[in-house]
Amino acid sequence: MDGIFESLSQGLSTVTDFVCGYPLFIWLIGGGFFLFLYSGLVPLRYTRRAIRSLRTKQQGEGQISSFQALMSAISSTVGMGNIAGVAIAIAMGGPGAIFWMWVSALFGMATKFFEGTLAIMYKGKDNKGNVQGGPMYVLTEGISPKLKPLAKFFCIFAMIGCLCVMQANQLTESLITVITDPLLHLENTWQLRAVIGILMVIPVAVVMLGGIKRISLIATKIVPLMVSLYFILVGIVIVMNLHLLPGVFADIFNGAFNLDAGIGGLAGVAVVGARRAMYVNEAGVGTASLMHGASKNAEPVREGLVAMLGPAIDSGLVCTLTAIPILMARNYLDVEGIKGLYIALGAFGTLIPHIGQYLLMVIVFFFAFSTMFSYSYYGTKCTGYLFGVENSKYYEYFYLAMIVVSCIVTLDTVVAVMDLAFALMSIPTMFALLKLAPVVRREAKKYFKK
Repeated sequence: MDGIFESLSQGLSTVTDFVCGYPLFIWLIGGGFFLFLYSGLVPLRYTRRAIRSLRTKQQGEGQISSFQALMSAISSTVGMGNIAGVAIAIAMGGPGAIFWMWVSALFGMATKFFEGTLAIMYKGKDNKGNVQGGPMYVLTEGISPKLKPLAKFFCIFAMIGCLCVMQANQLTESLITVITDPLLHLENTWQLRAVIGILMVIPVAVVMLGGIKRISLIATKIVPLMVSLYFILVGIVIVMNLHLLPGVFADIFNGAFNLDAGIGGLAGVAVVGARRAMYVNEAGVGTASLMHGASKNAEPVREGLVAMLGPAIDSGLVCTLTAIPILMARNYLDVEGIKGLYIALGAFGTLIPHIGQYLLMVIVFFFAFSTMFSYSYYGTKCTGYLFGVENSKYYEYFYLAMIVVSCIVTLDTVVAVMDLAFALMSIPTMFALLKLAPVVRREAKKYFKK
């Protein structure tokens, strides 16, 4: 039986590596680059206006404010991908992968500008008559009702990709690292992992079952706090190891443009960085449209400006905060296999002796649970679209059960499942964004002229 599971895992990884290689790089990064130019460099020109837009009063149909939508979207993107995902990117592609994550963040801002704008322009209604937003409605309301099969395609893979398996898996790994300490005389067994998973389910269920209003309320409280705490923690690391900081950025830029391994090696580093950035900021994946589509904002372009702040925070700021300690400690060079959080915990433990990994664990708790809350909303909305709102509760039960399962399975399998699902979600999402890009540009010109 173990051999069968191992063969399935290897086969899945092979398929994922192909899909998430050059095809995904061209589709997401190439598409993001086009949208960046086509928008008239909106991320560079209007970031300050985007920040001011957060204070504008809401006027349209929806359930939450633009600020709550942004915080809820960030609570899903600022998660384990910002810690474990960054560590995996460095381990797989070297320090240069971080540079390409930054590039992806800039293009991702443009992509999310289009996502947020279209999420407000083309809302639809579920079978209960409630106003909803998301890629499925952008496809059917904005382009053609004939694209409903493509909308369903998105929802099917969103239900898989938004199961939060990586967050639960890596949170379990961090706890195992501590509670299997020899002083506690506990062994790393599947039973122990299952117990941890069951304990995780309790707070997730409490928040998730309260719906989007409770999720957004928690997100507006937890996101600013967790980012601030992480900023302070990394600030302490930098102060204690200031002499290592110049070497960190030298490694990033040298690795990003290192031609020792040839053009193929350079392209490989770029692909690794872009692949991990996809999981971190989710630009072009479609999840942002689901959240911003619930905003009460009546001005589509203003919602687009708010949405584009997400990649700047998660792929720009938070990923850099993770990369600095890992590159300072350089412990990723001695690790075999995909061990994202293990690398990050080791780096903080080295740079802040005795307590560093425990301080990081506090941050990990915030990051992991914030993502679990928001992802449950995404999957529930897609279930409602496919099977009716009244049947969304069954996905919620499945979502909670998969938290326990993901605490037991191996990380390489988890990463392969998440990456493949997100890559497939990007197909209908980016298609809609590119198809409707002229509509967004016309709307943006009108808005900025005002």
